[in-house]
Amino acid sequence: MKVAIIHDWLVVNGGAEKVLEEILALYPQAEIFTLVDYLPEKDRAWLGDRKVHTSFIHRLPFAKSKYRNFFPLFPIAIEQFDLSSFDVIISSSYAVAKGVITGPEQTHVSYCHSPARYAWDLQAQYLKESNMERGLKSTIARYFLHKFRIWDTRTSNGVDAFIANSKFIKKRIHKCYRRDAMVINPPVKLTQFSLETDKKDFYLTASRMVPYKRIDLVVEAFTKMPNKHLKVIGEGPEFEKIKAIASGHQNIEMLGFQSNEVLIENMQYAKAFVFAAEEDFGIIPVEAQACGTPVIAYGKGGCLETVADGISGLHFSEQTVTSIVDAIDRFESLPQLPPQQVRNNAEQFSIDSFRQKLKGLIDNTVEERAAR
Repeated sequence: MKVAIIHDWLVVNGGAEKVLEEILALYPQAEIFTLVDYLPEKDRAWLGDRKVHTSFIHRLPFAKSKYRNFFPLFPIAIEQFDLSSFDVIISSSYAVAKGVITGPEQTHVSYCHSPARYAWDLQAQYLKESNMERGLKSTIARYFLHKFRIWDTRTSNGVDAFIANSKFIKKRIHKCYRRDAMVINPPVKLTQFSLETDKKDFYLTASRMVPYKRIDLVVEAFTKMPNKHLKVIGEGPEFEKIKAIASGHQNIEMLGFQSNEVLIENMQYAKAFVFAAEEDFGIIPVEAQACGTPVIAYGKGGCLETVADGISGLHFSEQTVTSIVDAIDRFESLPQLPPQQVRNNAEQFSIDSFRQKLKGLIDNTVEERAAR
């Protein structure tokens, strides 16, 4: 089979890129197609010397820093890739990748990280965070999001089999596209995260600092608990805002960007990892558990599936400072969760499991279409 892999964009080496890396491990001869490729040299070793095809957006002025501003062009850009010479198309999609045009003799399997959240159920939240709730900009944004939803629904018909990264996303796929999906959780490189049983007296949170990750809530919660130590790792647009919240509080360390080695070391020794985002899946809480570190997580979305309440961590019910403070107090009142027990919960998300399930589904889909 000749295989093409479609990915929305290559800009940062995040959770979606970790999934892409494992898809490439299954199909090393596959060619990659993406809207833009600005992945830094230090983060692209896993791509090897594979050819990456980019769209016309990659060549537009200021696209490197402002590629998201070309959102209205994303659908037409993804449709311009000529995939006619490929037998199997695998899209790794959380925006437009699944919208590529394929023919009746081709098999298209879409690994859906999520239907575009900003266009569907989280539109109001994204408009609020972008200060576009009212006015001309809001009207224009709402118009293009409306057009995008029509296009997004139509192109779902070109997918032969959907894969959801969690039960939460399976529900979202059905709600948006009225399509069933098989759940295959994203892979976690458990071998990179060794079990540590000697925990130290600090909490950890780590993420790219964007609004929906709600790092601000975690930091603000620890301003209310001056006797509890928090380390914060990550960078992003919200960094200065969060740093200002932490200012003057000696119990909060803003560490900014750190190497993977430093992040893992802090994960291993943290008393617990605090996670306040509503994630589609959320790889980093699984990585923390692989170190034997319990996770105190917002009990909605993917964390309901990855963090076992009372076994590998605790859930809190609201994205509020009060709810996080209460969860920390409850965590400290309970007996310590055994690190090996916490690690065992993470084992179900191994790379081997991911590869076996994904390869089996793609092979079955190809065989079923051939039989028909």
